[in-house]
Amino acid sequence: MKHKGTRSRKTTAETNSGKSPKRHQRYGDGHPLDRIQYLECKLILKGDRFTSEQNFDDFARIVKQTAERSDVGFSRKGFKNVRPQIREVLFLDTADFQLYNNAFILRRRVVYENGFAVSDPEIVFKFRHPDFKTAAEVDVRPRIFGDYRIKFKAEALPLKDQVGGFRLLYSHNVQFPLSAVHEPNRNSMAALVRIMPPLQRLKLPLTDKVALVNHTAVEEVLKDIGMLDFGKGITAKANVAVWRTRGDQKQLVGEFAYQCRFKSADELHLAARRRCEQFFVNLQYAAQEWLALETTKTGAVYRLQGNPPSAHE
Repeated sequence: MKHKGTRSRKTTAETNSGKSPKRHQRYGDGHPLDRIQYLECKLILKGDRFTSEQNFDDFARIVKQTAERSDVGFSRKGFKNVRPQIREVLFLDTADFQLYNNAFILRRRVVYENGFAVSDPEIVFKFRHPDFKTAAEVDVRPRIFGDYRIKFKAEALPLKDQVGGFRLLYSHNVQFPLSAVHEPNRNSMAALVRIMPPLQRLKLPLTDKVALVNHTAVEEVLKDIGMLDFGKGITAKANVAVWRTRGDQKQLVGEFAYQCRFKSADELHLAARRRCEQFFVNLQYAAQEWLALETTKTGAVYRLQGNPPSAHE
């Protein structure tokens, strides 16, 4: 969904992937609660598995073999010669991680080509929580003049202690360009609360500021590896990425991900959903030696200094 303005937007047919807010539930201004639009499946991978571009193709072969055994289509047509994308990801938080400790994530992302930024930096503000209702009730709409995009996702991750299953996190986020923020001090809590009203619930001093989490800038190398087809018209682009620290190039984590988008609940055909879930489980067994079960990409950045926050992930 793409929206324009400070507090208004058009109602669109959004998907709930099996769950949706009750019809009478609304945000403070009367707008219906957002519905889930995406099902995104993620495998967090060991960062030290990625030392060259060849490793992306190594994992693509595992995906292809697993898809064949799972009755899932996987095509690399048009993807074999795709070059990796380079993006810089910066996480911002208070010194004691008050945003992340309360299930909020604030990050800035910049796309690079040939060593230079090629787009307006993108701000991503999200609330991520294992409880669907809790996530749905957070109104992430920003107070800005300009376009923004709401994405409400069900994110599937493996279980934390073993392969062969999955758990869900609900990620309710908004994306908008940094140029839409007209504040003299964008890192002050006073400014952030004005732009992103859900932060008011934290009751943080308005004199507080956010800064780079663990003084770390992340370099993301991402490569699209193919297209998955689960039948009934449900397809998803698959990609593999590695996150590493800028400067010392420390490999943090990798990730394999694919995302299905739905326009209406009717599109979430039961057979396609089950095939999607079964493929996700089968891939965990096939790629066991690659998996890092107990973290997320964001969690890996927050834990760099050995002082783990109290996250909801």
